[in-house]
Amino acid sequence: MSSEGRGSAGRAMLLIMVAVIYLLIQYSAPVHGATYTVGGSVGWTFNSANWPKGKRFRAGDVLAFNYDSKVHNVVAVNAGGYSSCTTPAGAKVYQSGKEQIKLVKGQNFFICNYAGHCESGMKIAVNAV
Repeated sequence: MSSEGRGSAGRAMLLIMVAVIYLLIQYSAPVHGATYTVGGSVGWTFNSANWPKGKRFRAGDVLAFNYDSKVHNVVAVNAGGYSSCTTPAGAKVYQSGKEQIKLVKGQNFFICNYAGHCESGMKIAVNAV
């Protein structure tokens, strides 16, 4: 075997190792969830209950709630609070007008607990897989 043949094999092996290292670096980077703006361009408002339909959410995705904090809020509730439009004891209430809430695996429920708002469809249920 000539020395030129062994050099070509060495270069090929080096290229393969570089490619493997590159792929390891690319696929070991942390995966970030998607960000969804609740209600789209109109934001968190009345009749939002159908907004999640047709979307696929994953644990770690972020819901961006944009709203007028003088007249609305966001409350993370359980299934009972969602269906009855009530705020359970200990529920997390957000009031900044610009919330970024990370979804957990399973059902995630949010309402506005200002009088009559949840009953007017200002609530969403999101299932994150």
